[in-house]
Amino acid sequence: MSDSVITHAPGVFAVGHLGELTQVVPFHLVDEALASAGGLQQRVRRLPSRVVVYLLLAGALFTGLGWTGIWSRLTASLPAPLPVPAGSSITAAMRRVGPKPLKALFDLVKGPAAVAATQMTRFAGRLVVAIDGTQIALPDTPANLQVFPKAKAGQNGPAGYPMLRLVTLVACGTRTLLDAVFGTDATGELTYARDLATTAGTTGALRPGTLLLGDRNFSATAFVSTVASTGADFLIRAKTHTTALKLPIGRRLPDGTFLSRIGEVTVRVIEATITLTPTDGTGKRPVTRSTYRLVTSLLDPDEAPATALVRLYRERWEIETSYCELKSTILGGRVLRGRHPAAVTQETWALLVAYQALRTAMSDAVLHRPDIDPDRAAFTIALNTARDQIIRAAGIITHTRIDLVGRIGTAILNGLLPARRERSRPRVKKRAISSKYRAVGRDIDHRTHKTTVHIEIRTLPNPPDG
Repeated sequence: MSDSVITHAPGVFAVGHLGELTQVVPFHLVDEALASAGGLQQRVRRLPSRVVVYLLLAGALFTGLGWTGIWSRLTASLPAPLPVPAGSSITAAMRRVGPKPLKALFDLVKGPAAVAATQMTRFAGRLVVAIDGTQIALPDTPANLQVFPKAKAGQNGPAGYPMLRLVTLVACGTRTLLDAVFGTDATGELTYARDLATTAGTTGALRPGTLLLGDRNFSATAFVSTVASTGADFLIRAKTHTTALKLPIGRRLPDGTFLSRIGEVTVRVIEATITLTPTDGTGKRPVTRSTYRLVTSLLDPDEAPATALVRLYRERWEIETSYCELKSTILGGRVLRGRHPAAVTQETWALLVAYQALRTAMSDAVLHRPDIDPDRAAFTIALNTARDQIIRAAGIITHTRIDLVGRIGTAILNGLLPARRERSRPRVKKRAISSKYRAVGRDIDHRTHKTTVHIEIRTLPNPPDG
């Protein structure tokens, strides 16, 4: 489609678009979500429900603007001048639509269905996925505090904002969202994770043929049992302190690992020492060693070599990167807009749908380029180009020709990130912006350094203590 031709929905529906990302979240999909959730209007209004949904999605991409400012972005290149509705009218329309259609829309776009199987990270024939949780700050309003109470005051004083806890399943490699659940952070991460694993087991996100990666917080008997009941395999880092799971040695395996039990689930335990050796030639950074204890349902050393599993565990970091993209790149460290719980829920589902749309467009860009690792697609480039296309109202309708690359894909392919290297960086708490308050680890070298990695599987003479 020529850039000089602007094709959009007719009449009052013209404002309802997402630029080129409309091809990922098309009109019929939004209408289906509205119909399934009972959000379709009974009569055509100046702010139809479809337009409200696209306004919410655009709001997730222009987080620094108010709703009237977002409206001006959506209408900037439309041929007919359209009056800007009052902010109160937009808010009323969003309340009329409610959060359920956004949840229904997320259910329609989530999952790896639109992404080629070759782009997914696989191990021993299994799709590799990761689970983890994060927190997102909310406006400090009386209504929000009723559902999202602040955490108790700590040694540094009371919490600044109420928080929402988000737990997701992410496909490693593409970082597409397979499923998500969120709510008050008064509920623990493991509770949400068990609910998510149970739901995912019925909808297909966790099933035989998937391999779930989880950090030490997920090495709990109830969670391991829940994942095992879905038929999915898992690779989870185990705790080693005094409250860690007891892992008695059942049977030793030839590769130095051993079989044990977590509840009723048989697991294989891997103890490994990882040595990082700097290769920058300065000699200023010392060699560092750390010990990892991993538990997995992959019991056959020939199918799943211990060293390969230790290396695979690093893929868990993909979900940490996706949270960085959500909170730092899209939100820019800002709190959400919603001043009451229903608006928070609606906005959060819109944020997840917008993120998934971007990730799908990024996957489409490298769909026919097997020589390009999806990790090399730059999220910031995709986001900024998508914003530009919204302002230009470009690529909304493609008619009979579907361009999987488009402007977003072209920008991604022209700005590929370097291939992944072996690198290390201290993990410390720090502030993204300058602050008068001292950050934890302020005097630590925060730079990333190239390293070589050596993995040694340890054979334990006795059962792990604690």
